[in-house]
Amino acid sequence: MTDLRVAVGQYSATDDPVANAATAVGLVAQAAEAGARLVLLPEYALAWAARLRPDLGDGHEAFGEALAAAAAEHGLWVVAGTLEPAGERLRNTAVAFGPDGQPRGSYTKVHLFDAFGIRESEVLDPGAPGAPVVIDVDGWQVGLATCYDLRFPETFRVLVDAGAQVLAVGAAWAAGPGKADQLRVLARARALENTSYLLLASQSGQGRTGRSAAVGPLGEELVTAGEQPELLVADLTRERLDEVRTMVPSLRHRRYAVVPS
Repeated sequence: MTDLRVAVGQYSATDDPVANAATAVGLVAQAAEAGARLVLLPEYALAWAARLRPDLGDGHEAFGEALAAAAAEHGLWVVAGTLEPAGERLRNTAVAFGPDGQPRGSYTKVHLFDAFGIRESEVLDPGAPGAPVVIDVDGWQVGLATCYDLRFPETFRVLVDAGAQVLAVGAAWAAGPGKADQLRVLARARALENTSYLLLASQSGQGRTGRSAAVGPLGEELVTAGEQPELLVADLTRERLDEVRTMVPSLRHRRYAVVPS
């Protein structure tokens, strides 16, 4: 397994899926120019509004087609958060496209954000627990998760049990007192406790925190973003991953298993 250059795209989606698709495709092109093999885009990359509503999923097919075409044009992996209609409701789904533009996996958010006065469950249907999604990116095993999942460490332990070495998290982390610090702590903790790399693509803009990052397997921040749109690039090395997992064999020392409820 060779080293892996990755990109994390932070942007401010609106409720216009056409404009958001153009932004997403532009970030894919920038990532390719930087030599990345994988680009992670945020949760709600398709469309975002301060109050979630079912029509935000209307452009999901065209958005997926645009991402698939960009992945094929530039020959790299693309993971992004979209919204899929489910009757009169939606599913919050992270989709992955391979460098040939073909879909390679999707993960529907298990933990819905019913906290801090927000209720995603009013519009969204959750995914089923116990079905981790891990994709093979040039020999690296990349596990998918979304936003509020960060507050549930068992989500990431299940991904690691399924072979994940990189944890890819799209987010639209709600702004508020202390929220940026919480996001930073949680992202670093999930990487550290799983001796894994973690990529966080978090939306910027009004009502969102930004603060995207790439984190190393000892919780060290490799690159971080502020509150403005930005593309981060980082190199993940197998030597570092193996070194940390040998030095801190906590995954082998576990005495408890995770059982879906």
